[in-house]
Amino acid sequence: MKIKINLCVLMVLCLATALQPALAGGDSGDQTQPGYQVGDAVANFRLKSTDGNMVSLSDFGNSKGVIVIFTSNHCPFARAYEDRIIALNSKFAGQGFPVIAINPSDPGTHQDDNFEKLKERATAKHYGYPYLVDDAQQVARAFGASRMPQAFVLQKSGAQFTVRYVGLIDDNMQDAAAVTKLYVDEAVANLLGGKPVVTTITRPLGCAIKWKNQ
Repeated sequence: MKIKINLCVLMVLCLATALQPALAGGDSGDQTQPGYQVGDAVANFRLKSTDGNMVSLSDFGNSKGVIVIFTSNHCPFARAYEDRIIALNSKFAGQGFPVIAINPSDPGTHQDDNFEKLKERATAKHYGYPYLVDDAQQVARAFGASRMPQAFVLQKSGAQFTVRYVGLIDDNMQDAAAVTKLYVDEAVANLLGGKPVVTTITRPLGCAIKWKNQ
């Protein structure tokens, strides 16, 4: 009984931390720079993947867009979304909107986010998408990412990728079966159907990105 109570307390504390920015207007883990806004063109980036190759946004020039998700190994909320991220890629990669997962977490703070652990996780879960390491956290800062997981839906417009949605993957991080709003899914489906994205911004919940040198 004592173990069960302690686990419940831990989950409540984690959830309170994740909800803090939505309830109190942010915390020290939130990005101080606004980053990309809906309608902005995204600059090319190049990061190392867990398969050892370097991957650039420009590599996806033949796609209709991409789903960029900032995530990590250590964060329980990112782990809760892992299967949903895999499902998004399975559903949309073949339609021209593959997932690009980016880990901006500092392995010096979280050992589960060192390169070998990332490789192990990607292999064990059979990721069908690149899992990139943002060691310098420059890409996360450029995007204005603050939480893990946090999604950015980018549409290919000519030679550029343009931000069409920013925020939550869906509206229930605790229970996939209880989701009522599939924000990323709906955004991509609308873009594929030639329709505007209805919900363009939601406030992300999850583990705060701990910035280096702060």
